[in-house]
Amino acid sequence: MKYPRRRFLHLATVAVAVLWASLSGHGAWSQQAARTIKIVVAASAGGSLDFLARLLGEQIGQAEGQTVLIEDRAGAGGVIGAEAVWRAAPDGNTLLMASPDLLVGQQLRKLNFDLMTSFEPICYLVNVPTVIAVNSASPYRTLSDLLSAARAKPGDLTLASIGPATAFQIAIESLKRAAKVDTTFIPYPGGAPVLNALLGEHVTSGFFSYSTMAEQLKAGKLRALATASRTRIEPLPEVPTVAESGYKDYEMDYWYGVLASARTPKNAISQLADLFIAALKAPEVKGKLVAQALYPVGICGADFAALLRKQYDGYGRAIRETNIKAE
Repeated sequence: MKYPRRRFLHLATVAVAVLWASLSGHGAWSQQAARTIKIVVAASAGGSLDFLARLLGEQIGQAEGQTVLIEDRAGAGGVIGAEAVWRAAPDGNTLLMASPDLLVGQQLRKLNFDLMTSFEPICYLVNVPTVIAVNSASPYRTLSDLLSAARAKPGDLTLASIGPATAFQIAIESLKRAAKVDTTFIPYPGGAPVLNALLGEHVTSGFFSYSTMAEQLKAGKLRALATASRTRIEPLPEVPTVAESGYKDYEMDYWYGVLASARTPKNAISQLADLFIAALKAPEVKGKLVAQALYPVGICGADFAALLRKQYDGYGRAIRETNIKAE
């Protein structure tokens, strides 16, 4: 079959365009590649989640020649930040940097969106060790010391963390139930405010990420009593786990990850995953993460989605068992 010359040239142009998109690996999203990417951080400024977002955002910006903005939206266990992303255009340019806290709020409050269907998981970025600590001036030197004092003075001792309605609140209530103690949970909107409260001796103890308190631990201003990870963490080899302290099988699996609106085009999700994984693997980034005990994982797509579902169901059981209510 012979095509008219104009028709042939049109088909040739289309074929070249398709081939270029295929070879460049960008496809339809390449038309938006020059746009600004905004990462909404579902936590307060100055915390470890904010640190991760800024570190990866800077790396992606440098590597891809894009502008990456960070916007901190703390509160309601990550729900405020999540709603901002849910309301944004689903074009892959507005992303959510979040933690497991987000899986709790959905089960305690009536939201405008359904977390499990309104967002598309992009990648589980890093594993985040968590630590129970006290001010260095505290008389408590072990977790047993702290819990024994709490047992002797029900309700008097305070344990501060990120909350309410977060994975940390579930972890605290689960520990209280296992240890049969009554401590008062003091919620703060992010790790940095918890740190300040602990340094100022406004609370008895704090339970939050190692990365947020790392410098203060090294400086001797705080004392770590136990880590909530499955195993001891590399920066604190002498500090036992909660499980080693007498509470078998106790563990808090805490992570930071990135998500997008569920309506985001699939090719954009795939390309965003590639951008974040490449940033995680950059030697200068990996070194800075490990120095803060933020350990790169890089589980993306369906595997990350399966983890979210498993944790969501587990938190639901814990909420029922400990009778946690929305504040």
